[in-house]
Amino acid sequence: MDLSIILVNYNTKALTLQAIGSVFKSKTNYNIETIVVDNGSTEVGLFEETSSLYPQVIYIQNEGNLGFSKANNIGIRRSKGRYILLLNSDTVVQENTFNIVIEYMDRNTSTGACGCKVVLQNGSLDKACKRGFPTPEASAYFMLGLHKLFPRVPKFNQYQLGHLKPDEEHEVDSLVGAFMVVRREAMEQVGLLDENFFMYGEDIDWCYRIKGAGWKIKYYPKTSILHLKGASSKKKPIKIIYEFHRAMWLFYNKHYRNKYPLYVTGLVYIGISLKLAFSIIVNKMKVKS
Repeated sequence: MDLSIILVNYNTKALTLQAIGSVFKSKTNYNIETIVVDNGSTEVGLFEETSSLYPQVIYIQNEGNLGFSKANNIGIRRSKGRYILLLNSDTVVQENTFNIVIEYMDRNTSTGACGCKVVLQNGSLDKACKRGFPTPEASAYFMLGLHKLFPRVPKFNQYQLGHLKPDEEHEVDSLVGAFMVVRREAMEQVGLLDENFFMYGEDIDWCYRIKGAGWKIKYYPKTSILHLKGASSKKKPIKIIYEFHRAMWLFYNKHYRNKYPLYVTGLVYIGISLKLAFSIIVNKMKVKS
């Protein structure tokens, strides 16, 4: 088996079926398996429709919502591919995507993880598809908006890497879990996704460990996928907002807390707390407007 596609579903039946459909429309010279892990969805009918339309799909039903990381790990443990692809349920792949990324990984044996160009519905780049690690310095510049004031200055663009041309290949720190191909040898060396991350931050953490083990993380835009993210104007559940910010705290504590003085840690905690409070307030205002 060359590629194992792990796709987690949680109440996104229509999107998931669309993603699976794009997988089976792809033209590839390689052996590919698709593993769908349902995280205790309350929607009904996905298993029946998937089994009817795509009987080749390996379908795993969890009893509850175990989180994105744990669900992916369940799928990964079932997989057999030389490469593992994390693929979001709200994505659409191109016909040539799998051929291009597998060929790239086969040619570049020092690459532990690879991502492609990820495009949003409005045609813009999903900036999460090529990122630097969120060090305190990089995060401060990002939160202060200096990356927007100085878009071509690398110092102020350490997190989103906006100074790097999106149509050129780059070695980066981190990819996005919506589409990330990981070499099995790299995964076996560093371990599975950290299940302490419920639904955010697990991709950055995985890349951090893979890169720390000596593998390269590559952004390769010779193919692209469509990422159908929800509109930013929609109200988000408090749980989603909380987990997004908790992931920041988890990542900092795991990888940076012992590397920085106490006052930096204090500033980081204050920054995360203020951002969380601000996000909750803005979210509530969207309901009233």
